[in-house]
Amino acid sequence: MFLFLLLGADCYAQFNRGMGMGRGMGRRTAIPQAQHAPPKEEPKTADQIVNDQMPSITQALELNDFETAIMGSILKRYVQERIEAQILKLTPEKMREVYKDISERQDEEIKSSLPPEKYDAFLKLQEEGLSKTIKKKKKEKKKKRKNEKS
Repeated sequence: MFLFLLLGADCYAQFNRGMGMGRGMGRRTAIPQAQHAPPKEEPKTADQIVNDQMPSITQALELNDFETAIMGSILKRYVQERIEAQILKLTPEKMREVYKDISERQDEEIKSSLPPEKYDAFLKLQEEGLSKTIKKKKKEKKKKRKNEKS
């Protein structure tokens, strides 16, 4: 009887491993599963950042093709400078100073390249944000259409 219990317990432990107790069915393998780390996302380049935003900026400021090309080239240049400043890992005070200088030069170049009303719209866009400006433009168009129908 003792031998039967010993063999029964051994067989149960050997062949019934993993069954019951919410562990799932089947035998477990001794080989661990390879876990793939998610690939690190490459930081976007200045071109990618500006190209992603240009359709919205063009829509918000109502730029023509020529103005869009000028605005895109200016923004790409200054976004690249900001990225380079981040790479340098300057002190916060120095970083603020560098960003302020970049912003001032960018604004001057945009001011000289765009008509005054579009430059003012660009400044307003920077203050309010892109999504708010686009929403306001849509509301103005709806009101305009509504007034034309009346």
